[in-house]
This record gives sequence, C-alpha cells and structure tokens, in this order.
Amino acid sequence: MNKPVPYPDLHDEPVHELNDIDASLTYSYANYLNWLFHDRVELIKGKIFKMSPAPSRIHQKISIRISNPLVNFLKNKSCEVYAAPFDVRFPKESKQDKDVFTVLQPDICVVCDKSKLDDRGCIGAPDLIVEILSPGNTKVELLHKYQVYQEFGVKEYWVVSQSDQSILIYTLNDLGKFEPSKLFTLSERVTSTVLPGFELELDDVFHDLD
Repeated sequence: MNKPVPYPDLHDEPVHELNDIDASLTYSYANYLNWLFHDRVELIKGKIFKMSPAPSRIHQKISIRISNPLVNFLKNKSCEVYAAPFDVRFPKESKQDKDVFTVLQPDICVVCDKSKLDDRGCIGAPDLIVEILSPGNTKVELLHKYQVYQEFGVKEYWVVSQSDQSILIYTLNDLGKFEPSKLFTLSERVTSTVLPGFELELDDVFHDLD
C-alpha cells in the first residue's frame, strides 16, 4: 500500500468534486468522511472505486425482493438487515477512522453482532452480504470484494446475477476460505447456513422484472 494521504483535521476544507481527488493515492475512512461530492465511491485497500450513480430500477426490484423476506424472517430476532447506501468498514487492527482503508456499500447485509453497529454504519464483517451484479461492475472490482469479504470473515456471500437470473452462494469454511455452492437458477430455492430456516425462491426474486 502506498503511503496514506494525511487524514483531515478541523482546518481542512471538505472536498466537493471527485476530480479534485488524486486516484493514484491511498485514502482512509477519515478522508472519505471529508468528501462531499455527489459521486458514490467505495474504498478498497485505500484505493477509490467509483460506483454507479444510482442503481437501475431492475436492480432495485431485485434488492427489495431479497431484503424484504430477510427483514420478515428476522423480525424479533437479534440480526438486522441493511441495504445500500450503508457503509461497512473493514478495519485491520485499529478501528480509528485514519486506520481504516476499506469501506464498502454492499447491496444488502445482515449483521447479527450489534456491537459492530454505530451511527455511521457497520465496523467489521457482516454475517451475510448480498451483491447484485450490474453491467457496470468490473471483474477487478468483484475480485477485490471477494478477497475483502473472505479475508475479513464474512460468513456467507451471495452473488446475484440480473442477466443470468441466478444466485451463487459462497460460504466461509473452517479454514477461512470461501466454498462456492452450485449455481441456483429459476425454479430453485436457496437456503442460508448463517440464517437457519431462511428460504428464498428464485422465481419470487426474478419474476416480472420488466
């Protein structure tokens, strides 16, 4: 990792334009909090990844069709469901803003350890993360996210494809490595090892998306 950009102090002016940021440098969550531009970005190991300006309508329909059943299933349980935009910080050791270099906004996440939640989001790995693939997702971005989620111990990671109408589930094994499920497609049902008893029909997720 390159030497991080010094984190802002009370005398620093907020940054209002993404073009004013040098994308070749390494940034922390402290820098991220000082950015007031409208562009949506994530940090992966201190590097800036620009997100789509806004998810598509179909993306949002799929997100709702997954998040609503999760919310209903977890009612009166200890776990909570959050949907983007929702910052998830992945600290290596120190949880101080200046020492956190990876900040992602998963499409959906489930957090069962409420001590990880604060007013700014989640600090530490959620138990379950759902990412809905969009045409704008790059292979490099997806690889980095896979590596982050595995490294920091996300127990279950769902990759949902709009174009293929499929869901692939990665489950963290005892060695801290992701193991992929079969590829689930229409007319099939997915279950969760993290949330025993939860089931989701793919037909309910992907029907009538137009």
